[in-house]
Amino acid sequence: MDSNSITLYELNQQIKDVLLDAFPLTYWLVAEISDLRINRSGHCYLELIEKDSSSDELIAKSRANIWASTCRILLPYFEMTTGKELSVGMKVMISVSVEYHELYGYSLNIKDIDPAYTMGDLERRKKEIIARLESDGIIEMNKELPLPEIPQRIAIISSETAAGYEDFIQQLQNNKSGIKFYTKLFPAVMQGVNAEKSIMQAFDRIFEYESFFDVLVLIRGGGSKSDLSCFDSYELSYYITQFPIPVLTGIGHERDDSIVDMVAHTNLKTPTAVAEFILDRISDFENRLYNFELDFSSIVKETIDTENSRLDQFAVLFSPMVNNVLNKERLKLQMLGVEFKSSAANFISLRKLNLHDIAGKYKHVINQQFTLHHHDLILYKTRMSNIRKQFMQNKLYELEILEKTNSLLDPERILKRGYSLMLKEGKIVKSVKELKPHDMIVNKLSDGQVEGRVERIKKK
Repeated sequence: MDSNSITLYELNQQIKDVLLDAFPLTYWLVAEISDLRINRSGHCYLELIEKDSSSDELIAKSRANIWASTCRILLPYFEMTTGKELSVGMKVMISVSVEYHELYGYSLNIKDIDPAYTMGDLERRKKEIIARLESDGIIEMNKELPLPEIPQRIAIISSETAAGYEDFIQQLQNNKSGIKFYTKLFPAVMQGVNAEKSIMQAFDRIFEYESFFDVLVLIRGGGSKSDLSCFDSYELSYYITQFPIPVLTGIGHERDDSIVDMVAHTNLKTPTAVAEFILDRISDFENRLYNFELDFSSIVKETIDTENSRLDQFAVLFSPMVNNVLNKERLKLQMLGVEFKSSAANFISLRKLNLHDIAGKYKHVINQQFTLHHHDLILYKTRMSNIRKQFMQNKLYELEILEKTNSLLDPERILKRGYSLMLKEGKIVKSVKELKPHDMIVNKLSDGQVEGRVERIKKK
C-alpha cells in the first residue's frame, strides 16, 4: 500500500474541512422546491432546484434539510405569515449553511426563511396568470354566457364529505318556496397537490352532459390560503373560461378572490351564498311573473272597460241606423213580392201553354209508335206459331223412331227367334267365368224356362 494513499473517509473529511473553511457563514439564496418530505422524527427533507429564466431548463439542484428543532418553529411561522403551507412548486428565499457529511455528502441546512419573498412571488405569479388570461382574450368568456332565469338542473364539483357541500344541498332543498332542484355531484379532491387535476377531470365529466345542466357550481368549505392555492392555477382557470355553461363559485373564503373566482360567471363567498343566489334569482323571476300578471290583468280590465264604453256609444248611434235600414229593406221586400207574384203568374201561364203544345205533339207520336209496334207484334205472333208447330212435328217423328228401335230390341222378340237367357240368382250370365260347378242356373226361353245345375264348365 502506498504511504501517500488515504481512505475514502479521510478524503471526505478533508472535503468537509475545506468546505467549512470556504463557506463558514450562512447565505441567503433563492430556489424552487421540487420535493418536500417530513419524516416521523420531525425532520424536513427538501430538494431545491433552479431553472433558466429564458428556457426553463434545470441548471442547478441540491439537497436541503430543516432539522426538527428548527422545523417546529419555521414552518408554522411561514404558514401564519403567508397563509400557505410550504409546498412543492414554491419559490423561497432561505438562509442556509453549507454542510458536507462523510456518509451522506453535500447538502444545505436551512436556518431561516423569508415569507415576504414567497408572498411577493405568489402575487407576481398570480398577476402573470391574470395578464396571460387577459392577453388571450378569454378572461370574460364564461361571464358572457346567459344565466338561465330558473337554474334548476345543477352540476356540482365538490368533495363528497365537505361541510360546504352539505350546507349547499340543505339550503336548496329546504327553501320556503318549495322549489324542486335536480343536483348531481361530480366528486373531486378540493385541496392539496392533486386538487387541480381532480377538479379538471370533474369538468371533463360534466362536459359530456353540458346540454342537460343549467349551471355548474364549484364549492368547498373554508380553509387556509394554502388549501386554496389550486384555485390560482392558469390551467383550471382556462377550463372555466372555455366551459359552455355558467360557472358559479363558492370557495368559502372571505378575503382576496382567487383567479378561479375572477374568471367564473358569478363569484360568491360561500356555498350557502351560492344557494341563496340561485333561490333569489328564481324568486325574482317569480316576482316578475307575478307583476307581469298584475300588469296584464290591469291592462286587460282597462281595455275591456274602454271597449264596453265604446260599444255602448255605438249602440246608441247604431239603433236608429238599423231601424232605418230595416224599414228600407222591408219596403224593398214588399215591392219585390209584388213583382215576384206578377212574374210567377205570367211564368205559370206560359208554361201551361207550352205543356199543352207538348202534350199534343207527344200524343200524335205515341199513336204512331203504337200502330207501328202493333203490326210488329202480329207478325211476331204468327212467326212463333209456325216455329212451335214445326218443333212439335220434329219431336213426334223422333218418338216414332225411338218406339220402333225399342220394339226391335225387346228381349221377348229376341227369345222368339230361338235365343235363350241364362240366369244365375236372377241375374243374366254373360260369361262362363261367372259360373262354377254345382251352381243353380235358369235358361229362359220365349215360352218358359228350364232349371238345372252346372255339371262342368268348358272354356274356349
